[in-house]
Amino acid sequence: MASPFEITIGRLETLALDAVVNAANRQITPGTGVDGALRAAAGPELTERTKRLPALDVGEAVITPGFKLPAKFVIHVAAPIWTDAGAEGEKVQGLARCYLSAIKMAASRKFSSIGFPCLGAGNYGWPRGFACAIAIAACEQALETAPKLNRVVFCCFTEDDARLYRAGLAGD
Repeated sequence: MASPFEITIGRLETLALDAVVNAANRQITPGTGVDGALRAAAGPELTERTKRLPALDVGEAVITPGFKLPAKFVIHVAAPIWTDAGAEGEKVQGLARCYLSAIKMAASRKFSSIGFPCLGAGNYGWPRGFACAIAIAACEQALETAPKLNRVVFCCFTEDDARLYRAGLAGD
């Protein structure tokens, strides 16, 4: 069977997939980075919808329409902040739960495609290589229970980030 994983260098908000994953804050309020780019491309309807949603726990996911995005839906997840106080193991589990929750939500809706940024590696301060390894391991685990999900796109902002994903997937 062909690998479901793809690595692309580009902008998450341009991908035409069933869902893209937003690196949201716990309150799902407008932010910068991936969140800001998704909101700008989706239009004001996305922020209007997220205003009505309850805050997320770390690793939790919630879904909204994609509005003007090429992606049909946006799955919002709240990653832990690397520099916050707390045990490293709990933070790792929280970041992994983001991927597990997003894939579980996509599978429950019978989606065939999903796109991820490198969650936590921007404003939340996670070391990129570490965050990438967690992403790959969590997605591989989650896909075991998501048979319809046959396309998982890791959308990288730079070639350096893409290299991390390629190396991590080659190590399997």
